[in-house]
Amino acid sequence: MLEKWFKLKENNTTAKTEVMAGITTFMTMAYILAVNPTMLAAAGMDKTAVLIATALASFIGTMAMALLANYPFALAPGMGLNAYFAYTVCGAMGYSWQVALMAVFVEGLVFIVLSLTNVREAIFNAIPLNLKKGVSVGIGLFIAFIGLQNGGIVVANSSTLVSYVDFTSNFKTAGICALLALIGLFVIAIMYIKNVKGAILFGIVITWVLGMLCQAAGIYVPDAEAGFYSLYPALGFTDLTAIGQTFGQCFKLDFSNVRVFDFLFVDMFDTLGTLIGVANKADMLDKDGKLPRIKEALLADAVATTAGAVLGTSTTTTFVESSSGVAAGARTGLSSVVTGFLFLISVVLSPIFCSIPSFATAPALIFVGFLMVSTVTSIEFTDMTEAIPAYLCLLAMPLMYSISEGIAIGVISYVIINVVCGKAKKITPLMYVLAVLFVCKYIFL
Repeated sequence: MLEKWFKLKENNTTAKTEVMAGITTFMTMAYILAVNPTMLAAAGMDKTAVLIATALASFIGTMAMALLANYPFALAPGMGLNAYFAYTVCGAMGYSWQVALMAVFVEGLVFIVLSLTNVREAIFNAIPLNLKKGVSVGIGLFIAFIGLQNGGIVVANSSTLVSYVDFTSNFKTAGICALLALIGLFVIAIMYIKNVKGAILFGIVITWVLGMLCQAAGIYVPDAEAGFYSLYPALGFTDLTAIGQTFGQCFKLDFSNVRVFDFLFVDMFDTLGTLIGVANKADMLDKDGKLPRIKEALLADAVATTAGAVLGTSTTTTFVESSSGVAAGARTGLSSVVTGFLFLISVVLSPIFCSIPSFATAPALIFVGFLMVSTVTSIEFTDMTEAIPAYLCLLAMPLMYSISEGIAIGVISYVIINVVCGKAKKITPLMYVLAVLFVCKYIFL
C-alpha cells in the first residue's frame, strides 16, 4: 500500500527512513506550537485557540502536500507572516484580528485560483536555474542564522548588530543553553559523518536529554521571567473547546479595508523560495530547474492557508525546516504524513511537544544550513551575469531576514545586469514582470 501510493523504491527511500525523517521535521518545527500562539496573542487572540488552530492547520496542510503532491514538505503558520499579522496589520495599522483573518482567507482563495490556473507554477519556472541555486544557498544561510539565534549562540548587539553570547554571564540560563546547542551541533555532525541513520533526530533528543540532566544537577536553573523554562516534558491536555473563540471568525466581517495584497505578495515568494531551496537540495528539480507536480504542491499550500484562516491562525505556508527532514533522507509524502499526524496528536498533547527547548532544535537548523549551503559549488560562477544575481540573492536572505526579499533582490539584479550587459534575450517576459512588481513593492508597500 505504501509503495503504491508513495513510490518509495522509485524515490530510493524506505518506510523507516521516511518515518525517521518525518519525526525529525516535526521536532524542528514543533516550536511553532509555542511561538505562534504567543505572537498572535499580541493581536488580542486567545492563545489556546490559536495553538489548536496552528496544530490543525499544520496537519491539514502537511497531509495535503503528502497526498496531492507526494513531497516531503511540511506546512505550518509561517514565521514572519505571523509577525506581520500581529504587529503590522493588527498593531501598526490598527485592524482587528478578525479583519486580518479575513485577509488571510481571501489570500488563500486567490492562491487556489492562481495555483489551478498555472500562474504560480509559471513564476516558479521563470526563475533561472542558477538563481534557484542561489535561493537554496541563501535559505541555508538563513536557517543557520535562525538556528544560531534559537540556540542563544548569536545575540543582539547595539554596536555590531549581532555578536556571540557571553557564556560566563548568566551561565546557568543563557550560557549553558548556548553551550548545549554547540554540543548538539557537534553530536549531529559526528553522527552524520559516521553515517548514523537519523543523526539529526538523535542529535535533537540527545541535546534535550543533556539539558534535563543539567537541570537535575543544578547547572541549568529555570527562570520563567527571563524566558528559560523547565526542560522536563510537561504533562496535561489542551482545552479543545477554546477553538470556538477563533473558528469561523474570518466570515463575520465585510471585505472593506482588507490588505490582501500585502499577505499575498509576501507569502507567494516565501513559499516559492522554500520550495525551490528544499527541492533543489533533495535533487527533485529536473534538468531545466522545474519541479514536477509543482501545481499540486502549490495547491496544497493554498488550501492550508484557507483552512488555517477558518480555524483561526495566520498564513500557513511551506516551512523551510522541511529541509531537516530532507537532510535525514525524506523523499516522499510518507514523511509528511508522519509529520502531519504528529501535529494532529499535538492538538491534545501540545504541552509535551511545547517542552522541546529551542536550544535542542537549534543544532539541527545550523547543520541543515550547512547541507544546503553546499549547493553553492554547483552555481555557474564563470558567467558573472548568472553568478552575481545568485550571490546577491543568497546574501540578502539572512541579512534582510526574509526569503521573499532575497528573491526580490535576485530577480531585480538578474534583469538589470543582463539587460545592461547585452544578454536580454535570455530573460523571459515573466522575469521582466516580476522585476517591475518587486520594484513597485519597494516603492508603494
